[in-house]
Parts: sequence; structure tokens; C-alpha cells
Amino acid sequence: MLVRTLQLVLHYDGTAFSGWQVQPSRRTVQGEVERVLARLCGDRIVAQGAGRTDAGVHARGQAVGVRVPDKWSAPELRRAMNALLPDDVWVAAAHEMRPEFHARHSAMSRRYAYFVGTDDDVHSPFRRRTEWAMRHPLDRGALDAAAREIVGDHCFIAFAVRGTAPDHDHHRCIVTDACWSDRPGGLTFHVEANRFLHHMVRFLMATMVDIAAGRRPASDVATLLADTTNDAVSAPAPAHALFLERVTYPPELYLAST
Repeated sequence: MLVRTLQLVLHYDGTAFSGWQVQPSRRTVQGEVERVLARLCGDRIVAQGAGRTDAGVHARGQAVGVRVPDKWSAPELRRAMNALLPDDVWVAAAHEMRPEFHARHSAMSRRYAYFVGTDDDVHSPFRRRTEWAMRHPLDRGALDAAAREIVGDHCFIAFAVRGTAPDHDHHRCIVTDACWSDRPGGLTFHVEANRFLHHMVRFLMATMVDIAAGRRPASDVATLLADTTNDAVSAPAPAHALFLERVTYPPELYLAST
């Protein structure tokens, strides 16, 4: 049977999901996507995600690789899937890719955003599901300085869940961008890297916030980057304010888009 390789770009509200990856007896994003694909294609289709977002984490740019029967063009599959997917998942775009495309292994970088609310309105039910509410002021200069420390090629073992990477993994990530930006009602942390370890962004967030709140010294980011365990890192920030924003691939892998 002839098959077509497609990349689906997903938006999803992670609130009601137990993460991306299929799990027995749990509702997951991958499970919903594969359920719809099986209905449309008449057989099980594996949906390979670029990143395994945790329970409660959202996406506005999760990339998913699928191989479907050749009769499905990118625009036709997108329309058909959006007619069947639940309200908290949406295929924002579909791209026809070269056969060698792999959603995870072909990725050049992934970009995340984390939203922090600093005004009283952050407690509104329309914001508290997607922002981390701060009860005390944060030192913006300290946040910016901490973000600058993260950029570069570092071992992030201190900012990862212990035992979640293979023994031979070097825990090194190349962070190409890490910065804070202002927005009405709060701040946003943006970070892009070639890869991320389990809970890495959430550990980084919590540590930076603790520094900016005066609970940790400013030198702690550099100290943790030189550490060989995660014993001294701050407890991870909440999942609900984290968004997978974008996954970048080499341009030559794209054939067509919609």
C-alpha cells in the first residue's frame, strides 16, 4: 500500500489530559489522535510526537509525524481530523514531508513558553489554568541574569527528573535562546534548545523564580549547571503554565503545507 508522510501541527489544552503519550486507562493526546486516525484510515496509525508533554502541559505547536494511506492529502486529513477530534485538540496545520521525516529525531529545536501572572487578575478562572500566579514581587533583573546563564551547551542533569534518561545519556542540551518578556498582567519565559530533559523547563522556572524572590542566591544557576545530581534544585514549577510553542525542522524535509 502506498503511504504518505505528513506532519500535523497540534494545538491542545492539556488540562484534562494525562500527558501526550498513550497510557492504559488514561486520556492522553496521543490516544485521541490515534483514535481519530484509526477511524479515518481503517487501521492503527502511530502518531509520533516531537515531545512527550507531561500531564497538564499545553501545546500551540506540537509536531506529530504520521504515515497514512496515499489517498489522504495534508489538507483533506486536517479537515477530517478536526471534524472528529474533541474540543481540546485541534490540527492547526498539516505538511506533506519527505519519507525520511521523523517527528522526534528530525527536529532541530523545540521552543517552550512559560507564563507567570503578577497582577491580581491572574486568579480569574480565565487565567489561572494557564498561568503561574505569583504572590510576591519578582526581581526582573535577577530573572534576566538567570536566563542568560542558561544559554549555551550545558549538562542539565541538575534540572531533570532523576532516572528518566538512559545511563549513557550525557544530559547535555544546547540552549540557543532563553529570555523573559513583559506582557499585560505578567511575564513570559521563552526557551529554545535542541532537546529538553524530563521536567527541565519546570525545574529551570522554579529555580529562577526562587532567585528572583530572594529565596536563593543569584549564583545558584551556575552552581546547579556544574552539579552532578538534582538534589539541590527547586521543586518543579506547575505544569499548567507551560506551552510547547514550536518545533523546527530542516526546510528540505517539507514538500507541501496547508
